[in-house]
Amino acid sequence: MGLRDRLFGKKTADEAPDPLADLVLEKLKVGYLVDYDMQTWQVTSYCRYNFSGKDDSVEEWEITAAGEQRFLERADGAWSLSRKMSIGDIGGDVRQHILDHEDPPERIVFEGTEFNLDASYSGQMLPEGTGPGRDVIRWEFLDGTETTFVGVEQWSETEFAAAAGFVVEDYQFTHILPGSL
Repeated sequence: MGLRDRLFGKKTADEAPDPLADLVLEKLKVGYLVDYDMQTWQVTSYCRYNFSGKDDSVEEWEITAAGEQRFLERADGAWSLSRKMSIGDIGGDVRQHILDHEDPPERIVFEGTEFNLDASYSGQMLPEGTGPGRDVIRWEFLDGTETTFVGVEQWSETEFAAAAGFVVEDYQFTHILPGSL
């Protein structure tokens, strides 16, 4: 292989990706470490959501630090960070409203703040990003600033999950390093 081929030629199959150049937020892998809010977080799982009506899939990384768990999500090029919560923490009986009406209420209250229904999606969650998926319906509620949200997910007729979070920027996450579990 000549100099010209090395500079302008195609990469061969045996050339691995550069681990240092690939240390960016959207390429996080299970075991990686990343600093956020003066803590080092470890990526403990990854999944991908394919929702009908969305052109791009939604990626989600579970990160943990000091016994806390958060979910870093990338959708449509934007980032958010959330934490799981009990659906009972939302004012009113959202679960029963969904069971009775097949949709959530237009407005909910969480921790004294009113959130308005912004979007709903149905699709599949793919653990590890591939393979057979699990059906899910997701509703997203935004506060007045549209930077804080509450998400409600329905996994089966009676199984629900909820999360609360906020918008983040990729530059807030630093010192990405490969690690291991």
